[in-house]
Amino acid sequence: MLLAVILAATLFALAGVHLYWGFGGRWPGHDEASLVEHVVGRTAGMRAPGPLACAAVAVALAGGGLLALATLAPASPLSFWLWMARWPLFAVFALRGLATYAPPVFRYAEGTPFARLNRRAYGPLCLAIALGLLALQL
Repeated sequence: MLLAVILAATLFALAGVHLYWGFGGRWPGHDEASLVEHVVGRTAGMRAPGPLACAAVAVALAGGGLLALATLAPASPLSFWLWMARWPLFAVFALRGLATYAPPVFRYAEGTPFARLNRRAYGPLCLAIALGLLALQL
């Protein structure tokens, strides 16, 4: 029960960060170029994702949070479908987390703050979310 709440809160917080970026927020950078360096890893003229892309990711993350919370609901005819819907969510986070440690995947970002943050925070967080989702499934 606590795991579902922690996962949901994490996913809702991540959704909030993506909305913040969509509305022009620049943390963890200080301007658009440094935001890209910290969050995407490319710098050569690349722009931060726009409001629609950020909103789409925020909606997907919030949907994941709702799927985590759905494990707390009493059994219903929808339970099987909610259980099935969590598997792709698990796969996305597991693959994203594992990609952090596959050298060719993020080679483009070598030397950027993103490369360090990816190894120390983004990848481990994705793996932790994936493991939490897997625990909810079992």
